[in-house]
This record gives sequence, C-alpha cells and structure tokens, in this order.
Amino acid sequence: MKESTKESFEKTRIAGSIAAGALDEVSNIIKPGITTDEIDKICYEYINDHGAYSAPLFYRGFPKSCCTSPNHVVCHGIPSDKILKEGDILNVDVTAYKDGWHGDTSRMFEVGKISVKAKKLIDTTYESMMKGIKILKEGIQLGDIGHAIQKHVEAQGFSVVQDFCGHGIGQSFHEEPTILHYGKMRTGKKIKAGMIFTIEPMINLGDYQTKVLNDGWTAVTKDKSLSAQFEHTVGITKDGYEIFTHSQKFS
Repeated sequence: MKESTKESFEKTRIAGSIAAGALDEVSNIIKPGITTDEIDKICYEYINDHGAYSAPLFYRGFPKSCCTSPNHVVCHGIPSDKILKEGDILNVDVTAYKDGWHGDTSRMFEVGKISVKAKKLIDTTYESMMKGIKILKEGIQLGDIGHAIQKHVEAQGFSVVQDFCGHGIGQSFHEEPTILHYGKMRTGKKIKAGMIFTIEPMINLGDYQTKVLNDGWTAVTKDKSLSAQFEHTVGITKDGYEIFTHSQKFS
C-alpha cells in the first residue's frame, strides 16, 4: 500500500469508528417517546467527546449534527421535536470529521414492534448494501455495484431510489466517484486500490420516485411508502476491501 494510501486509510478508519460508535449510542436510547432532537444531541456529544466534529452541522446550511429520516423520509431528514412512536422505522446518518478525514455511515432503527413489511424492507436494504460491498475488488466496474444491489432489491419486490447516490469521501465530505445503486454490469469507471467511497442504498417499499420538501433538505417517497437506508464507508485494497464504519455491536 502506498504511503499516502496508508495514511488515508488509517485516518478514515479512526473517523469511521467514531461515526459507528455514535450509532451504537443511538441504539441504546431508541424507543417510543423519544424525539429526533434527542438523537441529534447524542450523536453530537459522542462525536465531540471523541475529538471529532459532526460534518453535517452547517454543511451547506444544514442545521443539525445528523440526519434522522423516519418512515417515508428517504434521506436528509432534519432532527426536531418530533416524537417517535411504536412501529416507526428510522434511519440515522452520521459523519465524523477527525484530523482532516471523514467517516460516513447510516443505520436503520426499529422503534418498538414494527410491521412484517417494514422488517423485510430493512433486512433487504442491509442485504443489498452488503451484496454491493462483498464484490468489491480492484478491476470491477462501478456499474457492477449498482447491478448487485438492484438485482437483489427488485427480486424482493422493492425499488431502488435513483435520485441519491453514494460518493467518494476523504478530506472532502463528497468527492468523485458517484456510486449509483442501480445499473448494468461491466459499465462505469474501474475500481482501483486506494479508492474510498460510500455505498448507501435507499430502498422503497413502493415506487422509487422521491421529492424534496420545502425545507430544501428532507427527501420523501412520492407515494408515501416506507423507505430504508444503510451506509458504510469502504476502501479498496490490493486484495479486496475494508469497511471503515464497521460496528462491534451491529453486524
């Protein structure tokens, strides 16, 4: 591994570990009756206590330290005094910025007992992310990732959001390449060792179409169907890949 790649991997590993730890903290408090503002506070304090900064805070004017996206919110939901209730599902998306490098991850949480359909959606979304990750190695093409995700999702009767994507990440929050979660095999840029990017499929129970609300951030499903998302930051190695945002509590 090149020296520059070694440094970037080491620093992303630290930032990713902090981001994953923040989500582990969230898992300890998720229950009916809490607010998404309380989740935001937990994330902010955990990341700050570990010597890092919450990258979403004030990013392009975003007002909070994490994104909280319940039920039919696809992504970029803004924490508020909204109270979570029994049966809700929730995505929490955090990014820690530490020593000049970013670690970006998101996870789904169940609020109390959820429906069978919601559980299947969450499970399929996680499985699809991991299918996209497990094929990673030098020489495959970006379209191979999207194809692996889309094939699994559509076989389960769900749809892949096309308006949002994964992205390169490092010293900048968002970089090239763009990682689509749908596509054809053997298309797109070839993957090389040293690349760092996110894989973060957003999967809908109904149609794939989305719209952004008037706040300029919150994206929702047009048909108001449930949506789920998982995200990892990954790096390409000479012999495969590394997940930088792996959690010891959640696999």
